[in-house]
Amino acid sequence: MPYPPRTEHRPLAAFAGTASPRPDPDVQAQVERFVVEQYASGRSLRELAELTDRSFSAVRKILDRHGVRRRGVGAARLTAEPPTPLTR
Repeated sequence: MPYPPRTEHRPLAAFAGTASPRPDPDVQAQVERFVVEQYASGRSLRELAELTDRSFSAVRKILDRHGVRRRGVGAARLTAEPPTPLTR
């Protein structure tokens, strides 16, 4: 059974088309605040890149610049109880 397609996010209006080699400092500060806050609330780097119209690596660099410790790759591990075997 194939996985369902992932949701793709369009850039937010405030950030659409604002990425450039020399971005407006006010817009860049706004992007950085948004990235740090939203990452802390659980959004992924991929989501943040899409929402801010930035590359994945640009979002990663923003988090590094602000000293944010990144989460591990993949979904959170389930810790409650071990999975039960499937019965047929």
